[in-house]
Amino acid sequence: MAKHIGVKLPEDLTNLLKQGRAVAILATFSEKGLPHTTPIQCLYPKGSESILMSIHKDHTGYHNMVWQKKVMLCFLDDNNIAYSILGRAGVVRAPSMVHPLMNIVRIDIIDIKSDRSLLTKVDSGVKWSYTSEDAEELSKLLMDELKDIARVL
Repeated sequence: MAKHIGVKLPEDLTNLLKQGRAVAILATFSEKGLPHTTPIQCLYPKGSESILMSIHKDHTGYHNMVWQKKVMLCFLDDNNIAYSILGRAGVVRAPSMVHPLMNIVRIDIIDIKSDRSLLTKVDSGVKWSYTSEDAEELSKLLMDELKDIARVL
């Protein structure tokens, strides 16, 4: 059974986000009411009540969040990390200073619920690797941009 835990990021999720290896499933709705999900790898906490993310400017999820504003982020990872976050999206930087096709979005947390189960636990989250050295360099530069924005915003 889901337990609502408030609007502040739990310590275990904050630590995961700061490691730069988290994957969130972003859920949005189109203007026609169609659901859309996508994995997002470039995320960083902004304090304890917001999350910054980098997303392609032409991605369906980006267009949906600009129109709808409300989004859900789902996190599942090692050590029984299982959270869903309801948030309000706002564009912070368009385009990114790193890449002209990427935009930076801040998700202000409305509610966080723990999705931990009494019957099972999450032993491992989504694991990923880079497809090339260029992809790794771009991802690192985008993460650095998120960290910089988190400090000054």
